[in-house]
Order: sequence, then structure tokens, then C-alpha cells
Amino acid sequence: MRVAIAGAGAVGRSIALELVESEHQVMLIERELTQIDPGAVEDAEWVHADACELSSLEEAGIEGCDVVIAATGDDKVNLVVSLLAKTEFGVRRVVARVNDPRNEWLFSENWGVDVAVSTPRLLAALVEEAVAVGDLVRLLTLRQGQANLMEVTLPDPTPLSGRPVRSLALPPDSALVVILRGGRVIVPQPDDAIEAGDELLFVATAAVEEEIRSALDV
Repeated sequence: MRVAIAGAGAVGRSIALELVESEHQVMLIERELTQIDPGAVEDAEWVHADACELSSLEEAGIEGCDVVIAATGDDKVNLVVSLLAKTEFGVRRVVARVNDPRNEWLFSENWGVDVAVSTPRLLAALVEEAVAVGDLVRLLTLRQGQANLMEVTLPDPTPLSGRPVRSLALPPDSALVVILRGGRVIVPQPDDAIEAGDELLFVATAAVEEEIRSALDV
């Protein structure tokens, strides 16, 4: 997979290192010459250019990328990069960093964003996930806000203990995707029994969250 990252600061470089380790082709685009450091991510392609300029993206070959990540520290820049990548170059997947949670509402399909990642919101969700038992916690928003990744850790005791997965009356537009039990990752099958302490991960639209809570009795 070929990935372009706009912004070669600490965040952009960290993402690039992870992707390179996973054997993806990575291109880092950075307008500040002082941030250009090929030695920091040796296997990445480095481009000194302004990712907000159409001509710069064209010269960089952005249309050949499968994913564009707008990872600068400026929300305005990230929105412009996302819009250009999606509308001008037809990039299939655009991921954008949200620096100020107050701007999160802007990071939608109207600006070409497929997935918006808000670090403050994500950290808050992870804190909730770590300490909350018996409550449904939203971890991540997917696909322009159309679906969310949610988690619940079942209390002990729970009325669901011993019941098969197929007995969960989950609403439409929702799915139980994995059960975490101790050190195990379980892909749920209809006859698998639910146990107290299980960590359940769901993908669902925001509209059915209350119905999921009712189905889980949490």
C-alpha cells in the first residue's frame, strides 16, 4: 500500500515509522525545510513541498497513493489537504488529524475526510475504557461519523453470563466483532458462551447505541 503523509513533525514521523515497519510505501510531505530529515525515517520518500498547493501534490504523485494522512499541527492545513486529496486526486482513503476538538465537526465527508482522529477524544475514550465496567464506551468514529467502534466490559456478575452470542438481541446497523477474554482474542460465533468480565467490541451507528445498552442490560 502506498501512503502519503502531510506533515513530518513528531506525529507524521511516528506514523511513517509504523507503516514502514509494516512494509508499506510511505511518502512524507513537509513544507518546512528544517523538518526534512531523511535519516529519521530512512525507508520513506521525503518531499519538500507545500501539501496545500495543488501543483505540489500533483508533482509528488499523490494520485498514485492508496491513503493520504493529513497529520500536521494545523487543522486548517489538514482540512485543505484532505479536500484536495479526495476531490482533485480521488484518493480512496483520507485520514485527518484533529488538533482542536472544537473543530471536530468540520472533519467530515464535506471536506474529504474518511476518518478523523482526535487525540484528546481518543485519550479520553481510552481512559474510560480502562476504568469503566458495565458501560458502553465509544472508542473511535469511523467512515465520516457513520459508525463507531464501541467497547463494554461486562461486570461480575452479569445476567448475560452463560448465554450464547446468538441470544443477544442486537439492533440492525450493529455487530459484535470481537470478544477479549483474558489474553485471548475471540471472533464470536453464534454458540459461543458469554462470560462475566468479557470485553466486547462492537461496530455500530450512533443511532442504535441505546438499543445496544438495552440488549446488554448495561
